[in-house]
Amino acid sequence: MGDGASSSRSGRGGVKERAKERGGIGESVVIDHGRRRNSCGYCRSTSASSVSHGLWANSLTADDYQELLDHGWRRSGCFLYKPEMDRTCCPSYTIRLKANNFYPSKDQDRVYKRMQRFLDGATSMDKSDNLKQTANSCKGSLKLVSRESIPEITAVSTKESSSSTCEKLSSESVIIHALSDIIDKTVSIFCGSISLPVVQFPKANVKKVTTQAKKKLKNISEDLAYTSNIAFQIAATIRSQAADEINKFLEPELPDINPRAIAEKISGLLMQQEVPYELLTKACNGHLNFYSTTKQISSEASNLKQKAQEPRGSQGNAKRIATSDHCVIMPQKRRKLEIRLKRSSFDQEEYALYRKYQIKVHDDKPEKVTVSSYKRFLVDTPIIFTPPISGGNSVAPCGFGSFHQQYLIDGKLVAVGVVDILPRCLSSKYLFWDPDFAFLSLGKYSALQEIDWVKGTQNHCPSLQYYYLGYYIHSCSKMRYKAAYRPSELLCPLRYQWVPFEIAKPLLERKPYVVLSDYLVEQQSAMLSKHASSVERFDTDTHGCASIEDSSDDEDNDEVDLRYKDTDMDIGDESSFLADGAPVADGSQNCDVGDIVLDVNGLRVKFKDLEKVLGCVDKKVISGLEKQLISYVRVVGTELAGHMVYSL
Repeated sequence: MGDGASSSRSGRGGVKERAKERGGIGESVVIDHGRRRNSCGYCRSTSASSVSHGLWANSLTADDYQELLDHGWRRSGCFLYKPEMDRTCCPSYTIRLKANNFYPSKDQDRVYKRMQRFLDGATSMDKSDNLKQTANSCKGSLKLVSRESIPEITAVSTKESSSSTCEKLSSESVIIHALSDIIDKTVSIFCGSISLPVVQFPKANVKKVTTQAKKKLKNISEDLAYTSNIAFQIAATIRSQAADEINKFLEPELPDINPRAIAEKISGLLMQQEVPYELLTKACNGHLNFYSTTKQISSEASNLKQKAQEPRGSQGNAKRIATSDHCVIMPQKRRKLEIRLKRSSFDQEEYALYRKYQIKVHDDKPEKVTVSSYKRFLVDTPIIFTPPISGGNSVAPCGFGSFHQQYLIDGKLVAVGVVDILPRCLSSKYLFWDPDFAFLSLGKYSALQEIDWVKGTQNHCPSLQYYYLGYYIHSCSKMRYKAAYRPSELLCPLRYQWVPFEIAKPLLERKPYVVLSDYLVEQQSAMLSKHASSVERFDTDTHGCASIEDSSDDEDNDEVDLRYKDTDMDIGDESSFLADGAPVADGSQNCDVGDIVLDVNGLRVKFKDLEKVLGCVDKKVISGLEKQLISYVRVVGTELAGHMVYSL
């Protein structure tokens, strides 16, 4: 496919063939619930404006559910649903991204850093209310105190990682942020030691020293890793204040307001602390430099740091730093994050967390959040588990199926992600988390972790490359966050091709339902219009898009509860289903339904052989069933309809 569009089926062979290669077992058996109408939870419509097609799955292979996803389906428990895009009030486009192409935004980077600081003990739950404001602030307001009341400092250390996941977080940006934090705290101590009045200083700016920068400078150690110009910022801030008022506070501790003197003072204070990542500090021409080894640090500085630190106690929980003037206790509290992947099953602890989340976050009534509703929604699954293959790379190491990904901090369950792991993707279904940990943005954090999981799994299962985020609804502002995971793609509702979001977005700005792959035709027409002024302005409605103004026939106006437990089939206007221009699956408009396998009271029989096997059957029943099967093929596609079992 050209210009960014990609087919969801190209070059993959048949579903049955792929399942056999993986040693797949079982078969897909579905019950057709037909067209569904309900009020919409996205646009808050009180009328039955939400239109979808529903299937109940008794069983479903991982390969078949992957194909259904790539035809616009999703599941809720064992109930499958697909919006009828040209009819529903809020068209829902399947959205995905290729994990290896993902690049985090600044906001997503902050989520990683926030979690890392919390695990390192640099932040606590007590400060959660102000955490977001603090993380986004470019300046820190420091209340400077006397030498006798120097505050306790929490050391930032990632010497030991709680898990392989946390090790990934030790990126350059995390190190820089950790250094910035420890410098800011040291500046607070420095200002307190010289008894300055309350002054607002900029946040420390730390930069990585690149190899190219080292080559340009003479006599620069190869071990120089990071540098900060905070001393210059402090000096400039002090000079900008009323000089006469401040200068009297500086004698005799700091007689000269210059960056060199300030840097030397701060460097000495940093040596009395545990600098993150075992970096050592030295002041040089007003800059604070951080080295990865001790070779370039003077012996005097090394001796000073060694003398300032006492041996750790037997408990290892705290470190006491002593100087001639004061004593600072540095707690060594580090939290442990565990991420566990387990197959979908009922867990009492998970249910308790889900109940707390639904009541506090979504304001659900307690009597509505029951064990049975939880199981039906997030535990029950029709997907048949596919075990991993020893020595093979066609199945993920955990197998294919439905899973719960648990997030535990110091053994406490704080979040659960419900996911489906399939041959080509990890499909995110739902996440619930502890409201007490809302400050950690666990929704975003779990999405980033799931993307990382896909990246890591590709070494064992090369076909598993994508992360599916569910439905994207452009007209619903609450759903637009999904497009922040870039670069993402949306599924064309007609041709089932994947179209880059950047191309789809301007089309969706015009109207909610668009045949996204028509952008190719639009581009070609736009190019022609530049060279032919007499050509009329291009209109996307003339290129295969079903009209959004299409109204339902009278027999479709009955209200039907969308929930599967009260489903009713609605196939009364089959002719309108298959009208010219209506979106249909590839090759399904004029399909032959004779080879569809039916399940009739446990007996498997093809539709074309129904009368032969069962004897005389009412012609009206046969005709009605044929219309129902045509509608079924329309929404699932010819290939899937040809081998999934249609249960009556």
